[in-house]
Parts: sequence; structure tokens; C-alpha cells
Amino acid sequence: MATAVSRRNRRISPVFLGLVAIMGVSGWAVWTDFSASPGFAVFLFVVSGWIVSLCLHEYAHARTALHGGDISIGAKGYLTLNPLKYTHVALSIVLPVIFVIMGGIGLPGGAVFIERHRIRGRWKHSLISAAGPLTNVAFAIVLTAPFWLGVDGVPEVFRYALAFLAMLQVTAAILNFLPVPGLDGYGVIEPWLSYRVRRQVEPYAPFGLIAVFGVLWIPEVNTVFFDAIDAVMRALGVSAWETSWGQEFFRFWKGEPQLY
Repeated sequence: MATAVSRRNRRISPVFLGLVAIMGVSGWAVWTDFSASPGFAVFLFVVSGWIVSLCLHEYAHARTALHGGDISIGAKGYLTLNPLKYTHVALSIVLPVIFVIMGGIGLPGGAVFIERHRIRGRWKHSLISAAGPLTNVAFAIVLTAPFWLGVDGVPEVFRYALAFLAMLQVTAAILNFLPVPGLDGYGVIEPWLSYRVRRQVEPYAPFGLIAVFGVLWIPEVNTVFFDAIDAVMRALGVSAWETSWGQEFFRFWKGEPQLY
């Protein structure tokens, strides 16, 4: 019975498989120019791909926690990749998607509930926190493979869609790695801080993400942040031009962009 329950807890959710299917079909529609509205196809591809990446982000936290000693992870449903099983669906899925639609920025979502008292060793705690944004990094590398490998024959609009989706992964990774309470970057260093410092910082954790986005409204900070994003994207072989066109197609409600 224990084995059967374990297998059920690890079975990939139909919800996640549905998201992957939407990503695949919409990606095919963009690639073949099958859709009557390329912008809407790009929108579906990017949104579904973004939600898939959020599921993988949370799964990475959960899977690493399981191997670190938190055997309660399976019973919570986190290993099924079902976004509806996360403790904060609004933070993990809804708000990130809204931010993508409104501003084209990868909001780091959160969270799976990890029973940290079950885990022994500071390195394990740090790795659990780092696993999520590292997944975004890996996803960005995969998405940009046609660019840094110099692959020919990739349709123009599909390249733009890949560029924009990859940019969202990069922004999510950079924001998540900031050593701000409430973000994964702070979770990486927290085990190495003194008990006194951790207790002093703990009340501010719920406001960390809000503070980060408040600071990003400062024009000088915003410029530095997006310059860093552009630098990373260029290192992956993606130009600001391609990312910009990806966002233009994504915003299909503004009308179909004219490339020529």
C-alpha cells in the first residue's frame, strides 16, 4: 500500500500534461504559421510555457527537499507538477502570469511548503532554495539553444517567441537570486546567518518581493536591471531586437505587429 501511495503521489498531473500540450500545439502553430493570428499563438505559447516553468521551479524545490529529508513532500502533491497543489496558487501562478501580461517581467512565484525541521545540514537547505531559480536558468539555456548554437531554419516569429519566453526565465532567475528576505536568494544564505540575524529579518520576509518591485520603479534601478537582463540575453546569443519583437507579438490585443 505504501508503494502504491508513493507512486500516486509522484504521478504527473493531467493538469501539467495539459499545459505541456497547449505549449506544444501553440508552438507548432507559431512554427508553421498555421494560426490566423500569430500573436495569439505566441501568447498561448509564452503563457503556457511560463506556467510550465513555474511548475518545474516549484517541483525542483520539492524534489530537492524530498532528497534532503522532508518525506512529507509527496503527500502534499508537489511531485505531481500540478500547479493547483501549491500552497499559494495566487503567488505561484496567477500573479506571475498577470505580471507577464502587464509588464513582460518574470515574477518569481512561490511557494511549496517545506518542513525545514526535517532537514539536517546547511548545504541541503541552501540547495533546496537554489534549486528553483537554477531550473529557470536551465530552461533559459534550453530555450535559447537555437540562438547560441547558430541553428538555421527556425521561423522568424518562433525565434521571437523563444526569445521573449527565455527573457522571462532570466528575469525570474535574477530576481529570485537576490539576497532579499522572502526570495530564494535569501534562502540560500539564511542557513549561514546567526540565529539572532535570522530572527530579526524574519518579520520582513512577506514584504521582500513587494520591496524589490518598489525599488524597480526607480528609473535608475530599472535601467540597470534591464541592462543586466540584456547583457545575459546577449551572452545567450539573443538580441534585444528579438526579445522586443517577441513581446510585441505576445501583446496580440494591440494588433498584429508588422515586421516589414
